[in-house]
Amino acid sequence: MTMKHLLLVSALILPLSGCVVAVNGSKDARFNESDWRQTQKANRSYINQLTTGTSLVQVMQDLGSPDFTEAFQQGDTSVQVLFYRTHHRRSDGMTTKDECTPLIFSNGRLTGWGDKAYAQL
Repeated sequence: MTMKHLLLVSALILPLSGCVVAVNGSKDARFNESDWRQTQKANRSYINQLTTGTSLVQVMQDLGSPDFTEAFQQGDTSVQVLFYRTHHRRSDGMTTKDECTPLIFSNGRLTGWGDKAYAQL
């Protein structure tokens, strides 16, 4: 490659170094702080209105995919735990279980939620 080519390539690449490419139609592909805040608020609001007996299918339709899941058999009971982000602990760009509220389902029906219910499993 000649010096002329190197200068031309450098001239074309340098202005692009600060560009952000839009993904999924968003104007800015960088992590948007207000998005996770809105998600947390919406999740808290929904969970605050839950009642035991709500179906797992209904919760997943309303809240979408959980951040984490666990499932196991407890005797004849199928237990599923869905974790939804509801609060912020660290600014590390990662969602962890300690930033989520666990929803506990037995045989497809909500039996409890929160840390106390999760600790009783």
